[in-house]
Amino acid sequence: MTTDTEESTLTVDELAARAGVTVRTIRFYSARGLLPPPVIGPRRVGHYSRQHLARLALIEELQHQGMTLAAIERHLAQLPPGLSAHDLAIHRAVVASWAPDAVEVVTREELERRAGRSLSDEDLDRLAAMQIVERTSDSFRVDPALLRLGVELLDVPIAHEAVLAARTVLLEHSRAAARELSALLRDAVGEQESVAAVKSLSAHMEPLVVQALLTSFQRSLKEELREWLKQA
Repeated sequence: MTTDTEESTLTVDELAARAGVTVRTIRFYSARGLLPPPVIGPRRVGHYSRQHLARLALIEELQHQGMTLAAIERHLAQLPPGLSAHDLAIHRAVVASWAPDAVEVVTREELERRAGRSLSDEDLDRLAAMQIVERTSDSFRVDPALLRLGVELLDVPIAHEAVLAARTVLLEHSRAAARELSALLRDAVGEQESVAAVKSLSAHMEPLVVQALLTSFQRSLKEELREWLKQA
């Protein structure tokens, strides 16, 4: 579902350029139902939104983790309906947290291509403060799994300090949840099971846990906001 802040303004060529994929790939994903249809404008030209861009980034992350297209179809079909671009970016970040760290060294030009926009020195400073980008002498070390989410946060109309505080809260609670879930997995397989058995169980559990975390967090946040608005 496209919101007022996610107006469909991108042509298929613009969407492909910003996502770093081909137009053929976009049409293929659309035919398989991985992408919602575009808004049809004058002259029967399809227009795409930030939600499409975020969904493409999520598909890329799921592929990076080794999921087949059939598995990705099932995964996307289980997502709550009407997720915004920001919701999808958060979901992608949660999914990416299961993957090993993969920091890459890129030029500023490549960094801006991946970000889908030009980045000012202030933008780079904010991304560095979020530990998504690190400046080196003539290049940048970047965490590609979190880059899109970081770029989205650049446009959030709240103080930078609040964003960093929120990041700290999320990291602390996500690590605590990860520790407890890891303990449950170890208990479930038992001490005598092989490493392969543990990895197999983890691979089956990851999509379920990610979906459960996203859904429960969304519901909890909505409940907290409702309570806050009642007291305002």
